[in-house]
Amino acid sequence: MAFLEKPPAGKVLLDDTVPLTAGIEASQSLHSHTEYIIRVQRGISMENSWQIVRRYSDFDLLNSSLQISALSLPLPPKKLIGNMDREFIAERQKGLENYLNVITSNHILSNCELVKKFLDPNNYSVNYTEIALQHVSMFFRSEPKWEVVEPLKDIGWRIRKRYFLMKSKNQPKERLMLSWADFGPDKYLSDKDFQCAVKLLSSCSHPYIYKVTFATANESSALVIRPFNEKGTLKDLIYKAKPKDPFLKKYCNPKKIQGLELQQIKTFGRQILEVLKFLHERGFPYGHLHSSNVVLDGDTCRLLDLENSLLGLPSFYRSYFSQFRKINTLEGVDVHCFGHLLYEMTYGRPPDSIPVDGFPPAPSASVVAVLESILSCEAIKNGMPTVSKILQMSLFSDILLTNSEKPQFKIPTKLKEALKTAKECIEKRLTEEQKLIHQHRRLTRAQSHHGSEEEKKKRKILARKKSKLSAFESGEERSAKYSNSNNSAGSGASSPLTSPSSPTPSSTAGVSTMPPPPPPAAPPLPPPMDGAVHPDPSPAASASREALLSSIQNFQKGALKKADTCDYSVPRIS
Repeated sequence: MAFLEKPPAGKVLLDDTVPLTAGIEASQSLHSHTEYIIRVQRGISMENSWQIVRRYSDFDLLNSSLQISALSLPLPPKKLIGNMDREFIAERQKGLENYLNVITSNHILSNCELVKKFLDPNNYSVNYTEIALQHVSMFFRSEPKWEVVEPLKDIGWRIRKRYFLMKSKNQPKERLMLSWADFGPDKYLSDKDFQCAVKLLSSCSHPYIYKVTFATANESSALVIRPFNEKGTLKDLIYKAKPKDPFLKKYCNPKKIQGLELQQIKTFGRQILEVLKFLHERGFPYGHLHSSNVVLDGDTCRLLDLENSLLGLPSFYRSYFSQFRKINTLEGVDVHCFGHLLYEMTYGRPPDSIPVDGFPPAPSASVVAVLESILSCEAIKNGMPTVSKILQMSLFSDILLTNSEKPQFKIPTKLKEALKTAKECIEKRLTEEQKLIHQHRRLTRAQSHHGSEEEKKKRKILARKKSKLSAFESGEERSAKYSNSNNSAGSGASSPLTSPSSPTPSSTAGVSTMPPPPPPAAPPLPPPMDGAVHPDPSPAASASREALLSSIQNFQKGALKKADTCDYSVPRIS
């Protein structure tokens, strides 16, 4: 019977796995202390950023809380005298910024509630343990046979998921574990389909899936009850940890790093691949494989938290595979996460970075072959292999599984369609996020290249060359203009004046109406000083000249007519 009432959950549909980055913008001294103004950003968008103000005492309190991780964090030391000097404040600011970089770049620390509350108090101020207790108490009103023994504080990494040790009044010696979780950003099932899918979890039967005793949900969250496993998870086995200890204490800084034996790697790996193949064939989205979600029962691995994908919770390794566009399906996500788990089983610790350039020596070359097919640069670039392909590799192909339990997980056809649609929506959001990250990375790379010293030198040299070329071209242009102006002035002075008596050449019949322009006429020669007449090379010019000379020689003054003139220049006196 589902609980119908809903207390105020304080639900925020944020993706808690999106990394937070922080940098100190300035500091200000007030009375006897210094405040540091910090710019915090979620993800890659500068628009999704805010300012917080913190004192050194706030950093010191955070660092004290994180000591449970047993990590050596680089918090600058305290100073009682001279702590208001400018030089000291500037030096401390650098140290605090380095401290922020260290805790935000650590995968486990950056996802813990302590760091989230320090950097983003507006979104992480809610006490989720109290909210979970409210929901569980309401559930007990309708199901009085259950009883809370104690809260299992901080045993998981999720901020919005809480665990409680339970017992049944009918079987008080049997220990159970209740997990409560709020909805996440990838919850796409309708309320009706969600209720149906959650109730199906208790009917799922598979040798490598951990049994669900009871599951129910309301309109904002769900709770699931399972048997409590005293041996803990596969991660507890690898890290030699106690199951009830806080997550930070168990896994941040293990005292001894040692991988599993080869036979354990082969057997556990084969069992996990078989259950992944089973879920993929049923069309049930998972996407939450990591060593803390695998329970050990003797030599058998059993998968936990099938409800996570129904609730829309983000994956533990999302900040890794969201960087790579080829890992864009939940099947590919499961394979990528299996690569992380296999690396952890082999070397006793998670990989330092993804992709992995080179793998340390392993118990067998076949282990490295599988790791290379998933975590290498080539694999990340080309895409993940299928689960069936990995099962055929030599590391797992010779493992015989003797479990006789018959798998059973019947999903109604209508719910299958709803799960398929939800899976596509989850993959779409992942693809869009990967696209934005890819664009941001390209832009950052271009800006970094453009701002590098080598690039700046290249641009200076290119600018000088352009400047010299421009000066040379402008000089050539000025000289060309000066030469053209001289040529036009000279041609104007030497062009001949047309003589009034010069005959105009007539057009010849049969020739085009627009003949080509004639060549310019030679300037007339001055008459010779000795009076001799030199023959003109042109017959027309020679005839014209002879006619002019003849008229001059035969000129007679007496032949001119007498002209009557009226002279008005003499003044008249009346």
